[in-house]
Amino acid sequence: MLYKENYGYHDHLLIYVAVGARSDHFVSWAVEQGINYFDVAPGYGDAQLLMGNSLVPYRKQVYLACKTNQRKRAGTETDLRESLRLLHTDYFDVYQLHGLSTMEELETCFGKGGAMELLESMKKNGDARHIGFTAHSEAVALRAIELFDFDTVMFPFNWHMNMAHNMGSRLIKRAKEKGTGILGIKSMIERAWHDEKERYDSPYPKSWCKPFDIQAESAFLLAALKFTDSLGVGVLVPPGNFDHFQFAVTHVGDFIDKPLSDDERNALKEHLPKVADYPFYDPDCYHL
Repeated sequence: MLYKENYGYHDHLLIYVAVGARSDHFVSWAVEQGINYFDVAPGYGDAQLLMGNSLVPYRKQVYLACKTNQRKRAGTETDLRESLRLLHTDYFDVYQLHGLSTMEELETCFGKGGAMELLESMKKNGDARHIGFTAHSEAVALRAIELFDFDTVMFPFNWHMNMAHNMGSRLIKRAKEKGTGILGIKSMIERAWHDEKERYDSPYPKSWCKPFDIQAESAFLLAALKFTDSLGVGVLVPPGNFDHFQFAVTHVGDFIDKPLSDDERNALKEHLPKVADYPFYDPDCYHL
């Protein structure tokens, strides 16, 4: 949380200025490195407010994506208007249904008064140039792209979950057949945390699943990025942790110019038994 109850107003302001300056630094650094895709959502704390302010000088240079967790039209419209306001823009390059996990959610979105009524009109009236969705269930994602010709799908494409459970392979195949843009998240994740103590004692307490450590496991980290790239993902979205984001940006040439090698693939395969008991998604939910 940005604020704590025992802080006075002056302390609030100082904290906000400090956090805002860090946001400005991170955004400007990313733009200078050639990053042109920025993704945010109402559920990401103060991210819309902070990133919105930081992106003001660069809005026309970047591809801005936003999301909604709402499933009904009315709630989605509330999210949309607030996101447009906070991000200082009059349109999104892509607007997405966020975190689809069940068939029931999907039915609500596509039903009478559902979120899809608004998303379809957004594309027609210019509030969104493209529309997409993010999903945490492969079965739900596969159903969604049959119900509508979405422009993009964002999904956890990850070495561990793919090698151990083939998670994402069917979705990649179908999305390519339909010409749907494919965005990958969780590419830098190793496994689930063993417990909350491990998480909060680690350098990455904000991550709900364990990323490879940048210092001790950099070779695995690079191999994991290359693995996701090798699946055919068009865009890799690194986690919000700036250290991992910086690693991905500074090593992008390594996995574009030097694709996943047999040695790297074998190293991941040999590492898999050490983490296979800690999947960070429930494998069963991908084969409904």
